[in-house]
This record gives sequence, C-alpha cells and structure tokens, in this order.
Amino acid sequence: MASTSTPLTLPVLPLDDEVVLPGMVVPLDLNDNDVRAAVEAAQAAARSSGSVGGSKPKVLLVPRIDGTYANTGVLGTVEQVGRLADGDPGALIRGRSRVRIGAGTTGPGAALWVEGLAVEETVPEPLPGSVTELVTEYKALATNWLKKRGAWQVVDRVQQIDDVSALADNSGYSPFLSTPQKVELLETADPVARLKLATEQLREHLAEQDVAESIAKDVQEGVDKQQREFLLRRQLDAVRKELRELNGESAGEESDDYRARVEAADLPEKVREAALKEVEKLERSSDQSPEGSWIRTWLDTVLELPWSERTEDEYDIQGAQRVLDAEHSGLEDVKERITEYLAVLKRRSERGLGVVGGRRGGAVLALVGPPGVGKTSLGESVAHAMGRKFVRVALGGVRDEAEIRGHRRTYVGALPGRIVRAIKEAGSMNPVVLLDEIDKVGSDFRGDPAAALLEVLDPAQNHTFRDHYLEVELDLSDVVFLATANVLEAIPEALLDRMELVRLDGYTEDEKVVIARDHLLPRQLERAGLDKDEVTLGESALRKLAGEYTREAGVRNLERSVARLLRKVAAQHELGERELPFTVEDTDLRSLIGRPHHVPEAAQDPAERRTAVPGVATGLAVTGAGGDVLYVEASLADPETGAAGLTLTGQLGDVMKESAQIALSFLRSHGAELELPVADLKDRGVHIHFPAGAVPKDGPSAGVTMTTALASLLSGRQVRTDVAMTGEVSLTGRVLPIGGVKQKLLAAHRAGITTVVIPKRNEADLDDVPAEVLEKLDVHPVTDVRQVLELALAPAAVEVPVAA
Repeated sequence: MASTSTPLTLPVLPLDDEVVLPGMVVPLDLNDNDVRAAVEAAQAAARSSGSVGGSKPKVLLVPRIDGTYANTGVLGTVEQVGRLADGDPGALIRGRSRVRIGAGTTGPGAALWVEGLAVEETVPEPLPGSVTELVTEYKALATNWLKKRGAWQVVDRVQQIDDVSALADNSGYSPFLSTPQKVELLETADPVARLKLATEQLREHLAEQDVAESIAKDVQEGVDKQQREFLLRRQLDAVRKELRELNGESAGEESDDYRARVEAADLPEKVREAALKEVEKLERSSDQSPEGSWIRTWLDTVLELPWSERTEDEYDIQGAQRVLDAEHSGLEDVKERITEYLAVLKRRSERGLGVVGGRRGGAVLALVGPPGVGKTSLGESVAHAMGRKFVRVALGGVRDEAEIRGHRRTYVGALPGRIVRAIKEAGSMNPVVLLDEIDKVGSDFRGDPAAALLEVLDPAQNHTFRDHYLEVELDLSDVVFLATANVLEAIPEALLDRMELVRLDGYTEDEKVVIARDHLLPRQLERAGLDKDEVTLGESALRKLAGEYTREAGVRNLERSVARLLRKVAAQHELGERELPFTVEDTDLRSLIGRPHHVPEAAQDPAERRTAVPGVATGLAVTGAGGDVLYVEASLADPETGAAGLTLTGQLGDVMKESAQIALSFLRSHGAELELPVADLKDRGVHIHFPAGAVPKDGPSAGVTMTTALASLLSGRQVRTDVAMTGEVSLTGRVLPIGGVKQKLLAAHRAGITTVVIPKRNEADLDDVPAEVLEKLDVHPVTDVRQVLELALAPAAVEVPVAA
C-alpha cells in the first residue's frame, strides 16, 4: 500500500539521464551548476531553519530525460560535502523516500524550488505467501547475477535485506537497467508491484545473458578451433619447408599458394581478376567446405591453360608444300587452301597485322568426303606443315551440349568442354584442332552439341568464346579448325555456313597405286616384321589390288589387302614354303589372297553382263562411301495378269519414286515420237527395281537411267555395257543438273565404264575431275533425253517382240 503525507518545499537537483532510488548513496560533482545551486540552496535553507543538531540539508533528486522532468523524485539528504576521488569538489547524497512533484515555488539561492508530497509506503504484516516467494525469487536471481560478476561481498548484503520496498529499490544499482526502466521503478509507488517489476527485469537480463554467453562460447570454440587449425597448418608448412630443404627443392614449388601462382602466371587481365576473386573466396572458405575443392579445381584448370603460349608458324611455304606432298598424294584442293592460308599469315606477320579487330588469323575448314580418303590423317599433316601442335577431338556419337561448352561449376564432377580440354592438351593457343566426324553429332534432352559448335566455329565470334566451366573469355581466333564429315547433308545448315567447304571426292586408280607404293606398303612391311628388300609388290599387282580386289573411294580396304598379302608371305616363309626376297606380281594374287571381288562389267563375258538383256541400264550415284555404280532393271507384266500400274522396289525414297513416275509419263506421251510401242502400257504393269534392295536410295539423279531402262525394254534394244549415265529428267524430256559429278565419274572409272552421259549444265564440274580420269572417259554433256537414248541404246540387230 502507498499513501501521501504533508507537502514539502525542496530545491530541485536535476539528474541528466540518471535515476536515484531510495536507499541509494551517490556522489555528485559540484562543478555542475545545477548540482551546486541545489546543494547551496539546501544548505542555506537548513541554516535558516535553525535546526539544532545540524539537520542535514534536503534536496529533491529528479531525473531529467531529454530536458523533461519526471513526475516523481527522491528526497535526498546531503551527507557530506568535500572532494571526490579525482580531487574535484563533490557532495555525497543519500536517497531517502519518494516525493510526488507538485507546483514550483520560491526559495533562497539560484536553485529551482518545488512543492512535493512525500509518498508513504506500507506493506502488510505478516507478508503474504506470494510476496515471500517473490522476495525469495528476487534474492536468488540477484545472487546468481552477482556471483557471475564475482561480487561476493554484495551477495550477503542483498540476502540481509528483508524490507520489500528496500529490496525492490536495491535494483537501482543494477548497471544493466536502462534509464526508462529505472524511471518506471521510481514511479511505481506500490512496493510489491515494484518488486515484481524488478524481478521481471532481472529475469529478462539473465535470460539474455545466458543466450549471449552461449553464443560467446560457441564463437570462442570456433575461434579456438581455427586458431588450433592455423597453428597446426603453420607447423605443417614448417615441416614441409624443412623436407623441401632436405630434398634440395626451392620453397617456390609450394603448389597450394594459389595467390602467388596466379600473380606469377602470365594471364590476361580479365582472367587474372577473375582468378584473384576466386582466390579470395578460397582464403575465406574452410578446408571442409565443398566450395573450396571446386575453386581449387577451377584455379588448377585456369593456371594450366596456355593463355600466352603460341607456337611460331613455319613461314616456309615451299617447305610446307613439300611436307604435304610427301605425306599425302592427291588432295590438291586442301593442300592449296593450306598453302594460301600460310601465305596470308606470313604477309600479315610481316606487316604487323597479327591481330585485326581483336581477331587473329585462324581458319575453319570442313573436309567432306567418303571414308578412307585421308581426312583425319590430313589434319596431322597440316599441323606438321605449319609447325603447330595437333590435337584431335572425336565428336562421333556426342549428344551432350556440355561436352562442347562444359558443365556449370556447381555440378558434381564438372569439367570444361572438349574445346577447352583440347587447348589445354595442345599447350598452345594456336594449335590445329581436328573435329572428327562432325556429321555424327546427335542431340537429345541434354541439348544439341551442333548448336554449341556455332560459336566455336564462327570466326566473327570465337575470339570471345565462353566455356560454362571457365566463365572467362577464351580467344580461339588463332586456332585452325579442321572438321571432317562423310555426309554433307547431315551437317546443320547454320553450322555448315560457318565453315569453308573442301571436298575430298576419292582417289583415281593411279593415285591409289602411288599411295599404296609410297605410304601403305612401307607401313605394312614394318608392321609385318619384313624389310623393304624382302617383299616387293609390282605395279601390276598394286593396280589389280586397287581395281579388282577393292572398289572404294578411299584406300582403307586397299591397305587391309596389302596387309593380308604381306601376312600371307610372312607365314609361308616361316613354314618353309617360300624363299625371300619375293616379288609379288598380279598373277600371284589369286594363289595368295583368293579371287578378285570386283570384276569390271566390261571384262565379263558379253552373255553374262547385267545389260545383256533389254530393260537394264547403268546409272551413277553418290553414297556415304563415295560414288558408286547403280543398275536399274525394268520389266513388263503379262497382260493376262491384269496387274496394271507402276511397281517400284529397292527401298526407294519419295524423290526417286517421283522420278520413276516422270520417266513413265514422258515415255507414254512421247512414245510415238521415239518410235516406241507404248500402246500396251495402259494394260500392262510396269515394274522398276534397283538391286541391292537392302540399301535405301533416294534422289532425282536416276531419272535418265530409269527412262533409258524403260525405253530399252519397250524397244527391245540393249543398253551399251560401256555407258553409264546420271541426270534428272523433266516431263518434257529435259535433262537437269545434279550433284556429285566428280564422285560419279571416279566411280565410273573404277567400274571400267568408258562412256558417261551427264547433264549439259554440269559441264563446268568437269574441271574438278582429275585429268587422267577424263582422258580415259568419253563424257557426253546432254540437254535432252533423246540424246541419251541415241547414245545409250545399242542398234537392234534382231527384231525382238515386246512380249519377250
């Protein structure tokens, strides 16, 4: 309980941002004008009252918060005036009781005088049980807090306080209470309520202190662990240093000092900045962090790349030409292109034009041709001729876009793409990179690798190529890219547009003989364990191997035949069946490796030739293995069967089926003009078949062949055995241009054909055909099907009925 008594008139001693509770004794500095004025006024009032025994001067201690006085103050008595510990004048004042502040009044001195009412506090006797529990709880909390601070002498004093009001006011000494909290205690007149408030404030502080101690403990444990780890690592570094000194190694070989390695490396400026940022991340991360291992792997990759390494190009153009000629026969187109490239590089170097617009003088070539013509081995020869490093990147079957551009670093097991790995493997920024089998690249849910190659193979973009793993710019503009492919149509159009196309259409028989003699035979002699003087292959044997034992655009099967032949001779020598040295002639081939597999049609008996009967014509086609000879067979059904219409077999595509329809329609509409008995075509079925029925076929170039086969069937005149043809036919009988003329003429030459019919508009393509092949072929450019029929159909020696 609390009540008020008679009014008091007292000088005000303001306390800025401080609160004094009853029972507290505080020293105050008399250098403060307000304090000095209040103390002097109180002393003057005490003297004027004439109190005997020296009644102590009284002041009113009032908190002043931001210039505003509180509603309640504390009656204080000036216990002593003298010197403080620092020597300044001061007064010792004890708080006695609460005073409710009233109106201002006048009094002696310069102090502010106010009237107030003393607040009398009463506590029921005896104390209720709840108040006793509250007293016990407060003492326990206060004792706990004092013990943590080591204030053992204060613990006994607190335990001896039994008055509820004095116990509550004792919390005014607590340094953790804020000024508003102390003001709240001051203005709470009820002692029990004040003790509850003090208990709650002390409990909250202890709870906060427990949390802070727990955090501080965890932090300290972490710091201790880091300090211990740091100390152990320093000791480990010292041990390693001693071991290096014992082994005679220099301290600079420390591989873990990434910052020193980055600063010492010759890196581009932007790459150096990115690497130093990663080093800073690594220094902040712990060894147990997975990010640390990612950063180390990334830094190792960046530091291993040859950012400033470049090989000096060989500018001996004639020497490069000799190297190419010595290692590859034929292939003049690609040799000329490499020679041109080296000549331009030399002139740019002489004129200080190595870098133009941030781009160097790289090249992107696409070598397209059938298997076995030397596309892959040519890449190594190009690097040898230029004096550059060579690296091969196999793209066959690649379906993941990340194989080209790399994985993001956050993935487990992330790696840079194959292009970056190729540069790293080459050890220079200007190697010759062979992208092998670029037409075999696939695509699925993981992306399209061909699309990722667009930037790599674009000379306008690849000087700023970004790999997903590196995430820094890599200059590929000085790299010579050679892409190989068998089928041009399988390369995406956008990708093909970025490359310079060089066609390798296969070898002539003479070139094959030269390649076998100069390249294949020496290599296979070494593999068979034979000296070059022990076994010799005559030119007739090599020519027969190339012409009758193999029929291909390249020389891969020819090399296998040579290897088989040498193995046979070596085995016979070991068995004692043959003496060495031995010269293999064409007459020895059958006894050594069996009969020929490809006998030219012209070399067969006339009665056994495929064109020995009317209705069979010889066409020319281009396949993935190069050019090839294609036979077309036509027949008429018996009118009694009633099977009218056109039947096509041989796995034909839509374009080839349409060509057959056009050929049949042309003959029906122009049969009288061509003197062909086509009247019965309405009632008789026509069947056209392309042998090798298991091989899919498509394209328009068989149009004239199908027309000639049908005309031969209707007229009963055979098609000349030595004639082959190619060309698209229109409804009016015009012969339209087609592609692959060089490959088709090479195939005709290999098959023993002597006369070839091609469209007139393809006459310019004959410039690409080797001169020795053109000399052996009688090429007829035509514009109309009628010219084809005059050239291809043999005169009818005997009148042959159509029904036959």
